[in-house]
Amino acid sequence: MSKSLTTWQLDPAHSSANFSVKHMMIAKVHGGFHKLSGELRLDPSDPASSSVVATIEAASIDTRESQRDAHLRSADFFDVEKFPTITFRSRSMSRTPDSGLRVVGDLTLHGITREVTLEVEPLAPEAKDPWGNLKLGVSAMTKIKRKDFGLTWNAALEAGGVLVGDDIAISLDIQFVKKP
Repeated sequence: MSKSLTTWQLDPAHSSANFSVKHMMIAKVHGGFHKLSGELRLDPSDPASSSVVATIEAASIDTRESQRDAHLRSADFFDVEKFPTITFRSRSMSRTPDSGLRVVGDLTLHGITREVTLEVEPLAPEAKDPWGNLKLGVSAMTKIKRKDFGLTWNAALEAGGVLVGDDIAISLDIQFVKKP
């Protein structure tokens, strides 16, 4: 185990997991999840020895439209009764040329696990909050295809095309608190 490996707990009050998807092939709809948890074990000098695990409660989805959110929670999409969580577990981390990180891991969504790569911006310096807690901020992005995860519901449009796009952009802004 690395001597500089530290453990950080995800701070759900200061973190967000957001997504966007094309709607009616003309504009993007944005949404996010409110209930997140996770842990980062980080060695800044040796990313290969680092790891992250995270869980999202699928029912916490919010697109600012209650009927759409109810449909997204249904068996047509996330099927939150059957698949209550979305999880990510890293397999590897490496430094990128711009001093960011590339995190490869397994994303499990709708009962299907696929490899995804998170592109992480260079880490902000650690900082103490007014109560003496050491914090660390992380911003990351990835893209997935919803059909790869069995999310295939759609509706044809009268003018051609489909109601919901397949490409999902995911952005994460996560704040961690150092564990003692």
